[in-house]
Amino acid sequence: MNRNDPELQPTPPVTPSVTTADHDASVVGLLRQLTREVPALFTKELALAKVELQASLTTLKAGIAGVAGGAIVLLAGFIIVLMAVVYALSLVMAPWLAALIVGVVVMVIGFVMLQAGKKTIRAFPLQA
Repeated sequence: MNRNDPELQPTPPVTPSVTTADHDASVVGLLRQLTREVPALFTKELALAKVELQASLTTLKAGIAGVAGGAIVLLAGFIIVLMAVVYALSLVMAPWLAALIVGVVVMVIGFVMLQAGKKTIRAFPLQA
């Protein structure tokens, strides 16, 4: 091998076809495109967030309706059970006394629960 062989000589570096002025123009063009597309992207993201929030609220509404319906049915069942207790007690005592005893017991239980709830609320630090 001969070092002077033209086939083995290094080739000169290839100069890029884009000049500095073209490069600056493309950067400015990209920045202009960026300023046009960022507000559109922001608007689309807000629209997407709105749709997702509406879907979540719809699901939440359905859940609340189910809980409220269940609570109403549960309350009706509880009242019927209390009536059954009154009827059972009325077999061994006067019906008015049976109703009075059941009513007072339920009121005492409700009062205890109310006081426990108030105590829990007072213990919770409310900051304005």
